[in-house]
This record gives sequence, C-alpha cells and structure tokens, in this order.
Amino acid sequence: MMNGLARASVRFRPASFVGGFVALLLGATVLTACGLLLQTGITAEVEPVRYAHAPVVVAGDPFVRTQHVKHGKEKEEESVALPERGRVDSALVGRIAARPGVAAAVPDLSFPVQPGGGALPSVLTGRAIAAVGLTAPGASSLVAGRGPGAGEVVLDEATARAARLSVGDRVALTAPGGGGSYRVSGLAAARAGGASVWFADAVAGRMSGHPGTVDAIAVRPRAGVTGTALAEQVRRAVDGRAEVLTGAARGGAEEPGLAEGRTVLTALGGSFGGIAAMTAVFVVMGTIALATAQRAREFALLRAIGATPRQIRRTIAAEAMLVAPVAGALGILPGLALARWWFGELVARGAVPGQVSLDTGPLPMVIAVGTSVLAALIAGYAAARRPARLRPGQALGEAALERARPGVVRIVLGALSTTGAVVLAFVSARLDGADAANTALGVVMCFLLAVALLGPLLARLCTGLLGLPLRAGAAGAAGSLAADNARAQARRLASAITPIVMVTAFCGTLVFLQSTIRHVSAQQVERAVVADHVLAATGPGLPATAADAASRVPGVASATGLLRTGVVVRPGDGLSSVTALGVSGDPATLPKVLDLGVTSGSLRGLGAATDTVALDASLADTLGVRTGDRVPLRLGDGTAVRPTVVATYERGLGMGQVLLPRAVVAPHVTAALDSHVLVADAPDADRAEVARRLAGLATGATVTDAAGYSAQADRNQELNGWANTVMAAVLGGFAAVAAANTLVMTVLDRHREVALLRLSGTTRRQVRGMMRWEALLVAGTGLLVGGAIAWITLVPVARGVTGAAPHVPAGLALSLAAGAVVLTLAATGLPTRALLRTRPLEAGVGRQ
Repeated sequence: MMNGLARASVRFRPASFVGGFVALLLGATVLTACGLLLQTGITAEVEPVRYAHAPVVVAGDPFVRTQHVKHGKEKEEESVALPERGRVDSALVGRIAARPGVAAAVPDLSFPVQPGGGALPSVLTGRAIAAVGLTAPGASSLVAGRGPGAGEVVLDEATARAARLSVGDRVALTAPGGGGSYRVSGLAAARAGGASVWFADAVAGRMSGHPGTVDAIAVRPRAGVTGTALAEQVRRAVDGRAEVLTGAARGGAEEPGLAEGRTVLTALGGSFGGIAAMTAVFVVMGTIALATAQRAREFALLRAIGATPRQIRRTIAAEAMLVAPVAGALGILPGLALARWWFGELVARGAVPGQVSLDTGPLPMVIAVGTSVLAALIAGYAAARRPARLRPGQALGEAALERARPGVVRIVLGALSTTGAVVLAFVSARLDGADAANTALGVVMCFLLAVALLGPLLARLCTGLLGLPLRAGAAGAAGSLAADNARAQARRLASAITPIVMVTAFCGTLVFLQSTIRHVSAQQVERAVVADHVLAATGPGLPATAADAASRVPGVASATGLLRTGVVVRPGDGLSSVTALGVSGDPATLPKVLDLGVTSGSLRGLGAATDTVALDASLADTLGVRTGDRVPLRLGDGTAVRPTVVATYERGLGMGQVLLPRAVVAPHVTAALDSHVLVADAPDADRAEVARRLAGLATGATVTDAAGYSAQADRNQELNGWANTVMAAVLGGFAAVAAANTLVMTVLDRHREVALLRLSGTTRRQVRGMMRWEALLVAGTGLLVGGAIAWITLVPVARGVTGAAPHVPAGLALSLAAGAVVLTLAATGLPTRALLRTRPLEAGVGRQ
C-alpha cells in the first residue's frame, strides 16, 4: 500500500519532487565527472610508438618513493612524481647487450635543439644516431648520405626538404650542452616524432647536457626468445637500478609526463571528488528534507487515519527510490560532458599528455547513481522522523506549527561541528604551504555542517539583526512585514539561507586564496628582481652560454642565468615537490640582480662548494633546518644530495623556494636551458645601448626590464590556481543552482500565505515588495555568514601559504556579493509573480 502511495505521489504531484530531482541530477553530474577523472588517473596509459618494436624497455623510475611507519602501524609507501625526467646510466647498455637472449640494446635520448636561423623549425628534437632506426627495425634508415661524425648531423628528409637543405649544407644548432656549426652528412626517412636531427652518439650525449645517461634503453630479443624470458634477463642485468617495462607500460618511458599527469588526475579527481561528494550529499539531503517538511500536512493526515511510523518511513523511502535512480541516470550524460571538457583543459595546459584518453568506464557512473540513491534514502529517513513520530490524534495540529528551535541532538551536533571547524582553523595556522591549503576545504565543510544543523537559530539571529531597520519602518509596510515574517518563519528561511552560505563560503575561500597567492607572489617578484635588464626566453629556453655572453657585453657589470626546475623534499613523513632555481655566475654579484630578502646567512656562500643551498625561510622552518645544517634533497631526476644551507630568504613564493648553483642542477634536468638571464649595468653604462646589444645576443629571447619581468611560476602553482578556479566555479555553480532551487521551492510553498494576504487587501505590489525584502534578508544573511566562514578559513591558511593576510580584491568581492543578491532576487521574484497570477479565493481555497 505504501509503495502504491509513493508511486501515486510522484505521478500526480510531480512538482513536490522537482527540487529533489534537480539536486540529485546535479550531484550525479559532478560525481560522475570527478569519478571519471580519478579512474583515468588510475588506468591512464600511453600507447608506445617509438618503442613499439621493442618488447622490453629500461627506463628510470618517474617517482620518488619513501616508506615510513605511521601511527605505529606497518610501513606505508608514499610517492611523488619527479619534477624532471628520470634517466638511466648508459653503462647499463653494455650489461644488457651481454645477455644471451638480447639481440640489441639501443640507447635512446632526446633533447631540444634550436637552429641559428634559416628555414628550419624553431625547435628540433635532437637524438643519437644509434636510435635512428628504432621505430622501424630492419628498414633502411638513411635515404641519402651517411651517418654523422664529429661536427656532422643527419636531418629527417621532410624537414630538410622544407628548409631546402641537402647533404653537404651547413646549419647552426644550439642545444642544452652547447652549440656550433654542423655539416649535413645525410638524410633520414621520416619517422614519428616530428622534426628531428641526429648527432653522433658521443656528441649527442654532450649536446643533451647530461652525458653518461640516456632516457631509455630499447631491448630486442634474439629469435626464439619470448618477451617474458627477455624481461627476466634484463631485470637481472639491471639489478634494480632502473625499471624494466613491458606491454603498455613502455609508453610511460616514451612519454615522461605520464607519471605527473596520472598524479594530477588522481589528486584532482580524488580530492575534489571527495569534496564534491560531501557537497552533493549535503545539498541533496537539505533539499529532500525541505520537500518532506513542506508535505507535513499530508503525512499528518496519514497518521491521523491510522498509518504507522514504519509506513510513513517506507513511503518516503519508496519515493526516494523512484526519483533518485532516474535523476542519477540523467546526470550521467552532463557529467560525461563535464569530464570531457575538464580533461581537455588539462591536456591543453600540458598537465596531462595528449596521448592519454579519458577512461569512460561505467564504475564512476554506477557509484554516482548509487551515491544519489543512498543520499536520497538517508535524507528521506531523516526528514521522516518528525512526521512519523507524530501522535495520530494530534498530527494535524502539530504539523501546522513550526518548531521554534532545532532538536537537542541537532544543537549538540552543530556545536561540535563549530568547535571542530575552529580547532581545524587553528591547526591550519600552524601549517605551511600545501598542508595549510589542503585544510581549507575541511574547515569550510565543518562550518557548513554547523550551519545546516543550526540553521534556524542562525536565521532567526541574523534576520532579527538585519531586519531592525525594516521593523522601524525604513521600508514601509512591505519591509516591516518581511522582517516579521523572517523572524517568525526562521526554520523555513534557513533552508534558503544555507545554499547562499555555501556559495559564498566555497567561492570566497577558493577564489580569494588564489588571489592572495597571486598578489603576494607578484609583490615578492617586484621586490626581488632588481636587474636593469631581463632576457626572457620565448622558446624552450636560453642556453648556458647566454649568461656568459651577456656578461661580456660592453656596459654590463654582471649577468646571472636562472634555470627553473624542482626538487623533492621530505617535510615530516611525507614527500613534496617544490620550485627551485639554479643560478649561474659569481654568487657575490647575485644581489645586484636579485634581492631575495635574506634572513640568515649569505648568498655569497652559494657555489663556494657544489654542495650548498639557500632555502626559503618558511620551507626551512617546515624542514626543521637552519643555516649551517645539511638538508636532504632529491634533485629533479631523483638524485639524492645533502647540501649545506648557507642562507635563508623570505621571497621564495614568487621566485623559487630553493636556490642551488646551476652547475649542480643542470645535469639533472630534462633540458638545461635558462628561463631568464638577469643583467646589471655598470654605473656609467648607457642603458638603451646595452639593451640594444642584448637584443641580438640569443635566438628566441626578448629584452625587458625589472618592471616587465613576470615570474615563470612552476607548472604546479599555475595548475593549482586554475584547479582552484574551476573547483570554485563547479562547486559554486552547483551550490548556486541548489540555492535557486531551494528558494523557488520555498516561495511556491507559500501559496496559502500569499492568498491570505491578497484576501485581506494586500496589493500585488506590496506582496512583491515583501518578497523582495525577504530575499534581501536571505541574501544578506547568507553573505554575512558565508563571508565570516570564508574569512575565518582564509586568515590562517593564507598566512601558512604566503605569510601574509588574505588579499580580497574589492571588485571580485562585490561581484560575488552582487551575484548572490541577483540570484536570490530572481529565484524569489519569478515564482512570486507566478503565485500572484492566481486569484486570491482560488489560491486560498482551491489548494487546500
């Protein structure tokens, strides 16, 4: 009987379920998108192309891994993707080739090469001639000429033809390890990988900037040797010094960005998915609870005619089971579209390799629908508690009265949530960097849970305070009536205020945290860069010789090259990747171009020995080291070092948190090319003349000054900023739709009240005015509470990340506030007009 009643309710009163249906659909959309990203991060693979004919590939581990004992339990492994490409010792080539089942062990490496003019592409890929036939073994590799010797190169046929070059011509080439003029000794058949140039093996190692290592070793078997047997022989030869890859895993050696891409997808889908799941459940439960509360008279009537509490709960559960699966299933398609857009943006920004495809397996969709059903069931059962417990003889009378305050359980849980949020905010104030940022959403969620539990009390308090001018007659009869209604119907308004609080808190925290980071970073860069001229790379980078050449320009006092990279540190039990700069030149002249705000030690000691380092002061505090201590670091390719800290400084957010001699980091980066060269003029130099001479110094460089310098923040920081913006847009948009949905439901449920006002002589204009003032009270309360939550969250997190107070741009804050006000007015005004189209007598009697 109860199931039949549930089906009848959904069929004949669909308007009562529209609000919950919309909330469930949106929740399933966001959960599906996050789940697909997470699933792609776990299963992402790149199909091998260069290594398609090599069943076994040896490559460096793309992760730094560590094990630690956590809370007295068994050892746990933690890993972080390397900032640069991990490489393999070239000595392994001979050891692998000596194995009986190995027919060939081909070393492979690639590096950017910049031509010195002509019609060649702006960037070529340099390789060793030993790998020229790697993609097509057994086929003829050279179509003209011969292999390169010292001072010679081989170009691919398509590139040579486009540049109108032939065998015997000369080209000027520059690579991370040097440059010069080279004779074209031969042409190679076109291969996958774009425009390429091949050097003699020994020359390629030197030109790559990291001699003695290779990117990977492609291994081919002898006739009759299986891939499994070959892999086992190679593992014995490698003896744990590198990874042995087979099958689809070979694509990871071919595309080094796969490891970082998987990390980004997993972190984004997992962390954001968890927050999105909590938000979706939060919104769904609130919406269904509101819809159930609005049907209190219906359930009271059922109790009055003898329905048991169990039957009431079964009816609401059956309604949820009818609506939730349909809404969840309909949310799959927009979720898939959102995931495809999201994934495409990550690929376009270089965070994920273009060869990776979005995994659209069904598991995230099943979980999204299941979560929607579970949230609807929990919300229905929770909302059914009061109508199910009503006494049959007093049900109708009790249902007509609104409870003055929440129950004792809700008040206790709300107080605990508030306490937990405050404690978590204080804890985040003691954290630094990413750890502090990671607590931000946790603080917001605790506060939002408290608002949901204590909503009626907050609504009564805030609307009472904000409504004082209205009750004093500042807005006439409509304003006074709105203020009285707001206080009397605080429980109803709490359902409308909570989503506004959610929009403000989420968007305020995420958007203003990013604006703070950008503001402080820009300030630090402006104060740190004191150079007279800046050579900025427009291509892959500037060679090491650029800084040396700039220092020899007449009128130049000093020139310092900046090689941007990353290092892995271990704060506590975890691992973290931070930005680093390799600086060239005499460290004594570094203050002429960089003022990093040294707090202890001196940068003059940097480079006096190769095992020296300078650290950002906040990072040094996190690592627990001081000047004179040795600090364990992992360079970009995973090489472990323990340099001595010679200085600490305070402007690392905008520039780099670790400062190392360029000679130390250059062999351990993917391409040892500088991002900038900072130049200081001599006291009597002609600044304009120096700038003119620097302009023709290096190919692919522009000359600017300190005012035009823009710090090339590491990709992680840029990606975090974009991810925060997208997260704010998605969660804020979700919450905004939920807010509009709730407001519409709340207004449409007031048809009897509006009818009574109209029957008593209130004009349409006065009703619209009352509703408008109520909407402004709702918006004001939501903005006030949400803004307070955002500020309480931001203050400790911003100080932990940047060391400064939150930076809130006035235009951005006003836009957010205006958006909330417009949303509230629109979601209130439109349904009010719909109610006013009905005649008062029909509205008051016909809907009984």
